[in-house]
Amino acid sequence: MFREPYLTAIPSTDKLDLMSIYDAIFPVLQTLDAERAHRLGIALLRAASQSALALAALRRRYEPLPGSVAVETMGLRFPSCVGVAAGLDKDGEAIPALAALGFGFVEVGTVTPLPQPGNPRPRLWRLPAHRALINRMGFNSKGAEAVARSLARSRTLVPVPVGVNIGKNRNTPLERAAEDYAAAMRALGPWADFAVVNVSSPNTPGLRRLQDATALAGVLDAVIGAARPVRSGGGRDGGPLPVLVKVSPDLSASDLDALLDVCLKRRVAGLIATNTTVSRAGVHGPAARRPGGLSGGPLFQRSNQVGAAIYRRTRGRLPVIGVGGVMSADDAYTKIKAGATLVQVYTGFVYGGPGFAARLARGLADRLARDGFNRVANAVGVEAARWPEPDERPGVPVTPGSVALGSG
Repeated sequence: MFREPYLTAIPSTDKLDLMSIYDAIFPVLQTLDAERAHRLGIALLRAASQSALALAALRRRYEPLPGSVAVETMGLRFPSCVGVAAGLDKDGEAIPALAALGFGFVEVGTVTPLPQPGNPRPRLWRLPAHRALINRMGFNSKGAEAVARSLARSRTLVPVPVGVNIGKNRNTPLERAAEDYAAAMRALGPWADFAVVNVSSPNTPGLRRLQDATALAGVLDAVIGAARPVRSGGGRDGGPLPVLVKVSPDLSASDLDALLDVCLKRRVAGLIATNTTVSRAGVHGPAARRPGGLSGGPLFQRSNQVGAAIYRRTRGRLPVIGVGGVMSADDAYTKIKAGATLVQVYTGFVYGGPGFAARLARGLADRLARDGFNRVANAVGVEAARWPEPDERPGVPVTPGSVALGSG
């Protein structure tokens, strides 16, 4: 329904080296309209996901990954701390191929209970000078039932944890949002290893108001109540499904405190820091005036501030998945030292190509060894105290050490 017609013609065959094709056309993708290029890339990955030989070839090319980048958290084992952020594979079409590329986990979505087309096009723009994207997709989704069927078909082919990012339909009033989140959770929970409550996208009107303590408490109560205690997908069977909350980079310190208080009381499994930003600080050019959320390099400092603040306030009790501006192994390592147990990428993968995840994992292993850490967990939060509070110079990228910092 929402697919470019010509993409359905891409073949899936064991005789086709799909990633060699991807490598060859990657420069061409950069010249296409951003959303068309995205759909073509996902179509190639979807075709690879349907071929056992293609998946085996990808694993030979991009694995094995260094053991030092594996992480155990939330009752799950992640073969690499580098994962795919929500927004890349919204409908769960390409999970096996993404895992074979070396990603240690895949988060699909955002998924809404009912299908919806999202915002009118154009709604995705590149800012190559800033290694950034602006999107105003608006939760375009095939709906929870369709994504659940896709997850059910692929789970036996996916050796890494899979998360589902859930949201409300655009036309659902905020006062009934909890019902939407619960409905999505009931449909998707049996096939997920963790769930992410998205209340921080800037592209659905009013959604960020659900980060308010009272509203968030209602949403979390509904989601946790709908989460199935036993999962039939990959990862861990039995026990409660880990539920995480994805937060905005544009929260003030006081708003973050209130949100964390709710999350701790509801015993959420972790936080994802952060979603895209509405700030355009440090970004210039005509594309910078586009509406929507900004991701990529300009988000890096601000998302690290929020991640470090969460780590300091919870003393590491709530695992942080750091996302925003990871364009290199150095960026991923900085995010871990700021307090992230796991990291996710989207924009970096768009610009970096199919080998990006494996390069990050190997680069991280080198940096851990250089600094005397034999595993990621030993480096988590070692520099969290260096990052300023989120409401210092709000919306402006801040470099550690540029202001007087405390321990938080």
